[in-house]
Amino acid sequence: MVFFVLTALAAVRVLATTLSGPLALDGEAAVEHGSEGEAIAIVAAVSIVGGYLLLYALWRYVFSEKAKLKRGEPPDGAGRN
Repeated sequence: MVFFVLTALAAVRVLATTLSGPLALDGEAAVEHGSEGEAIAIVAAVSIVGGYLLLYALWRYVFSEKAKLKRGEPPDGAGRN
């Protein structure tokens, strides 16, 4: 269990370090030269993909039935009449 937590924390740290620049700068880090707009498109794509990965990880490790069972919590709908 401890190994899983440490591995998850390491993965989150790597993901946060990788995505912190494009997400925090909101496209302002990309300097436009000409009318191509490739740099801002790349920053936007990285931000969108990073957001979806964050939502997936949150669902997978916090809100899914499997995660709740690992924590010893009853699944949704358990005990309801």
